[in-house]
Amino acid sequence: MNVDVDGIGSVSGTLVVPVMENACEVSSLNLTEVAEGLVETISHVIENGDFKGKAGSSLTIHSTAGKAILVGLGKEKDLDTDAIRNAGASLVSGRGKQHGKEFTARLAGLSSEHAAAYIEGAILRDYDYDQYKSKDDDDDDDGELSLHAQVDDVAGVAAAAGLSAQVATGVHLARDLGNAPPNDLYPMAYAEKAIKWAEGKDNATVTVIEYEEALKLGMGGLCAVGMGSDRKPCMVIFELNSDAGEQPPVIVGKGITFDTGGISIKPSASMDEMKYDMHGSATVFGLMQALWASGHAGRVVGISCMAENMPASNAQRPGDVITTMSGKTVEVLNTDAEGRLVLSDGLHKASQYNPEFIIDLATLTGAVVIALGHEATGMWCNDDDLAERLKNSGNACGELIWPMPLLPAFEKDMKDSKIADLRNLGGTRWGGSNTAAAYLKQFVGTTGEGDDEKQIPWAHLDIAGTAWGAKTNKMVAHGATGIHVRALHHLLTQK
Repeated sequence: MNVDVDGIGSVSGTLVVPVMENACEVSSLNLTEVAEGLVETISHVIENGDFKGKAGSSLTIHSTAGKAILVGLGKEKDLDTDAIRNAGASLVSGRGKQHGKEFTARLAGLSSEHAAAYIEGAILRDYDYDQYKSKDDDDDDDGELSLHAQVDDVAGVAAAAGLSAQVATGVHLARDLGNAPPNDLYPMAYAEKAIKWAEGKDNATVTVIEYEEALKLGMGGLCAVGMGSDRKPCMVIFELNSDAGEQPPVIVGKGITFDTGGISIKPSASMDEMKYDMHGSATVFGLMQALWASGHAGRVVGISCMAENMPASNAQRPGDVITTMSGKTVEVLNTDAEGRLVLSDGLHKASQYNPEFIIDLATLTGAVVIALGHEATGMWCNDDDLAERLKNSGNACGELIWPMPLLPAFEKDMKDSKIADLRNLGGTRWGGSNTAAAYLKQFVGTTGEGDDEKQIPWAHLDIAGTAWGAKTNKMVAHGATGIHVRALHHLLTQK
């Protein structure tokens, strides 16, 4: 989307007028330099009570002098950044061919923060995944969508809009990766995209640990999950601004490009959705793009643990015992609890960077969807300060991150194997997302020695409910959401 921010001026294309429910009167609208015939039609509609400004409502007005969309924002007391962002997204999702591709949004009546949020919502929603759809010769859906935002604080809102556009390149990249079909996006295909992305970027590098090297390094978790597939696993390591600090934040993503469940095979219903099981790695890649595009100067490391979980004669079996990179052994009770196995090695690798903190993202458990639906990401964290920062960043971006319990009882449960250090499945079906987080905690490294030894600050984000299928997420039509590219960008840049 092309966004031009300016003061009040002439109207290009379809006029967009946000209207408050408690101030739904012509005198409250800034209609300066709007064609007289269109002003008369808008006045007639409002004065006759045909539009009341209720939240989520909209009305298209056609006149010989032009077109307009009245957008209801609801009552001013209920107005917040999320509602405004959703209104901006609704402009894009609700537009029809009759509206054209050019809009002038009169946002001068909104605060600078709300005007910026409106633009952000429109930018984020301006996305379609149609790479595999045939196009008719007369298809006019292609082409740039332009939004002319007329505001009071031109400089401030223009800067915010520019940042939103930069970060959105990462969100849209993450969605592209999440939506990609698994026959085209497999572990090494992801790695090749990462290598190509880093080309020509002086401050970005990508290192790929391929299957044979992973075996030599002892990455038993990653290799066990992916060894049943002809498309072997790999670990992809991004690094941005490698010379800018000794303690980088490290972001780790689960990257199961397709999850059949392995020998513990899943039911066939909705198995097509298992292409989204790599969304943690999609967010890692998208975050690196967003940070690069916005000119972030700090050092950041991203690690994507890529594998395809397939049943085969050489696939891992329930009952196997594997040795992870950390040296800890794991009894595999269910091959469909595979995400935590690849993350075992990813978290251990992350700990080797002497990190400021580690955050992992994974579509890890169905249990978190039972607990939180599609409304919030579950968070398990061993550090109160990091947890608070993550929660605040999620709130700032409208990407809710909800604290969940990291209790000793769950850790004890995951250590209750008779033949190995750990088991990859809890003893009961209860609290499945909690036991999964407790398992991951065992692979986070420590700093210091003796009485000064403590675990590296770490947070686990289970995005199984928010990475796709979130119908209440106005920022996306369907499929992959690109969740937490924005929240993590906010966390790393707004210190």
